[in-house]
Amino acid sequence: MLNQDSKLIIHNTLTGRKEEFKPLVPGKIRMYVCGMTVYDYCHLGHARVMVVFDMVVRYLRARGYEVIYVRNITDIDDKIIKRAAENGETIKQLTDRFIAYMHEDETALGIVQPDHTPRATEYVPQMLEIIRKLEQNGLAYRAEDGDVNYAVRKFPGYGRLSGKSLDELRAGERVAVDSAKQDPLDFVLWKSAKPEEAADCKWDSPWGSGRPGWHIECSAMSATLLGEHFDIHGGGLDLQFPHHENEIAQSEGATGRKFVNLWMHNGFVRVDDEKMSKSLGNFFTIREVLKQYDPEVVRFFILRAHYRSPLNYSDQHLDDAKSGLTRLYTALKNNPAPDAPVDWSEAHAQKFRAAMDDDFNTPIAISVLFDLVTAANSGDANAASQLKGLAGVLGLLQREPNAFLRGRAGAGALPDNVIEARIAERIAAKKTRNFAEADRIRRELQESGVLLEDKPGGVTEWRRA
Repeated sequence: MLNQDSKLIIHNTLTGRKEEFKPLVPGKIRMYVCGMTVYDYCHLGHARVMVVFDMVVRYLRARGYEVIYVRNITDIDDKIIKRAAENGETIKQLTDRFIAYMHEDETALGIVQPDHTPRATEYVPQMLEIIRKLEQNGLAYRAEDGDVNYAVRKFPGYGRLSGKSLDELRAGERVAVDSAKQDPLDFVLWKSAKPEEAADCKWDSPWGSGRPGWHIECSAMSATLLGEHFDIHGGGLDLQFPHHENEIAQSEGATGRKFVNLWMHNGFVRVDDEKMSKSLGNFFTIREVLKQYDPEVVRFFILRAHYRSPLNYSDQHLDDAKSGLTRLYTALKNNPAPDAPVDWSEAHAQKFRAAMDDDFNTPIAISVLFDLVTAANSGDANAASQLKGLAGVLGLLQREPNAFLRGRAGAGALPDNVIEARIAERIAAKKTRNFAEADRIRRELQESGVLLEDKPGGVTEWRRA
């Protein structure tokens, strides 16, 4: 394990510069990352958030820190309500299903589960308490349409995370002329229930039946699990404004204390140099990509780029990542060595640490892995052990080399544990006589090259096509 003697430098979005990181409590770090809204399959943008902050936590722990890592799940939202209604199912049925799919994607990508994955619907009482404090502090008001809104102009410093003044933000804001808000920049804390909405998306509150706004969810979950003031808050760059800006306004407006010391944002995923989006038709789910590429190749592809840089997706870039990962595994195959702790005093490890201490510079850290390949192939007896140990800090090269190199599961195939989980879901669906879902899972596995055979006694055997 590393010691914490050297400086760890991290870029802070709040200040716009790299800073020496010092935790609020020596040796301990509390980190919150905004997670997924679960009404559809996870896409490559989600994959980047998963992998980037998994890498951050792995390195912080390798450095000897005790890390409490929280990544939330948004399981109540307008899109969720709409999709559940379209499907003719409850919100919980929809979100439970896509949470299970999300966990399968995480497992495939080698993600270590966060310490806490809170669901927003479990923290409504805490949200109501924050809203009550904001109303008490004169920062929240009930509008004519029944919603409770946050009065942005009453909070000093609004816009400091995005680096924009209120007037600049107001100039770019598009709002309906008949808006019930006092100011177009005001955002909703509590949404008044509509008569046609299902009962499972409504909660009682001092302001009437309704549901929480999106931004208040993260303020409540982070404060409950990490405290009102904690070390690191992360997420995708698209959340910097308005979501994270609004979190600061809510949390600090309610407590009168600083919310977060350091903000981290990973860059966008781009496809052919355009931002990935459904509207442009260049949108890829993790599952679509894993039909063509091994999950570790996708992880390696994400980590080869610095987390704050745009990540340009293309088959060519993934093919390059596959070639690079193949070279690393080939070196381990040709230079077998026992697993051993990393020797952090060794020159390659020191270079790796210097890169990671400089705002998690994974491109340089990965270049050190290739330097170790050269050393191992040149007869350095310790290089292979160092290669596997340092790669493990990034969540790479932990498989038996031949399992990767001979493509035991085939490039892009689902890992065994994911297949077993899907089969278990299918068996459960059959037990509840949900045969449509059972058939859908069979088709999905078949499309991924997995053939099922049902045996007597409710046993299902599988093989790869």
